[in-house]
Amino acid sequence: MIQLENVEKVYRRSDGFVRALAGVTLDIEAGCFVVVRGPSGCGKSTLLNVIGGLASPTAGRVRVAGQDLSAMSAAERARFRASHVGFVFQTFHLLPYLTVLENVAMAALPGQEAAAKKRAHQLLYDFHLADRAGHRPAELSTGECQRVAIARALINQPRLLLADEPTGNLDPQNTATVLDLLETFHRQGGTVVLVTHQQVASNHAQRTILLHEGKIESSDSPASMLAEGPLDG
Repeated sequence: MIQLENVEKVYRRSDGFVRALAGVTLDIEAGCFVVVRGPSGCGKSTLLNVIGGLASPTAGRVRVAGQDLSAMSAAERARFRASHVGFVFQTFHLLPYLTVLENVAMAALPGQEAAAKKRAHQLLYDFHLADRAGHRPAELSTGECQRVAIARALINQPRLLLADEPTGNLDPQNTATVLDLLETFHRQGGTVVLVTHQQVASNHAQRTILLHEGKIESSDSPASMLAEGPLDG
């Protein structure tokens, strides 16, 4: 599903260059639930952005679902993301002037708006948000906002879900709810790559990857990771 070969990502800043990814080689099978952990600034979010086509690598090759993202233009990557990838972020990115239903349906592919509205209603029902369909984001709790964001990420029935600290702003109860929703997507055959500082997320993972200074420090099963003890953060 995901293959990275010697991927480098360098950002230019006013005070010099930052090497966010340093020769990352990685292979993630379709249908796998992967948790990526590591200290702040180690390259976790950059890794997600490269996998999802939000950023192009400075060097190396990125293939997702059989497509070479590193060879695509920005417009080609945008079309690929819309059809194959769902993104969930810590800060939700809901539009405050749209209703919950409109926020979910707005991500629909061109020409599929009618079908997307029907699917949006079903997702809200599945996520226990049907009674919130006509509300604005400001009228929702933090946990409800994150569930809306996940529903929006699933509107085009992606094969891959990329989640960047989706439980970072949530209490333990809402954290459990969000992780259960990601696990449901996984059980239905989807691939999940989840960036998090929280140890509890590793309980859902088939594989945990540790990043340090832009490099993969280790890649292992949840059981062996727990045996090593918690990571920073």
